[in-house]
Amino acid sequence: MKPQQKIKWLILERLRKWGMELPVITAENVDALYDAEDDIYDAREEIRGGGIDTGLPSRHPSRHYEDKEVAAQCPDGSWVGWTYYYGGGKHGQPSEMAWLEYAYDVAMTEEMRVVQVFRVLP
Repeated sequence: MKPQQKIKWLILERLRKWGMELPVITAENVDALYDAEDDIYDAREEIRGGGIDTGLPSRHPSRHYEDKEVAAQCPDGSWVGWTYYYGGGKHGQPSEMAWLEYAYDVAMTEEMRVVQVFRVLP
């Protein structure tokens, strides 16, 4: 699957989590399933704003909005990243910025760290 299809897959899986009945999603049917859904805005916005901050440099900076690179794990275990736009003031609409078409594959690792914290008690 292309990165854009992976994000569509994430959005469709969010709809499934909310109770929508969907068939098995594959690379062959993900675009058609995504295009067939009319009530997709909330799921799309939840995925757009729900990524993990990667700390990567911005790939598509904007003059009008703050941005950061984020990523999410797909159901197949791979990771996909995109530019998350936010801010813009009272009349800003960062959700209108193109982001899905600029999605990209990301290699992510997860590690467990043990942290020892000391507190002074009164």
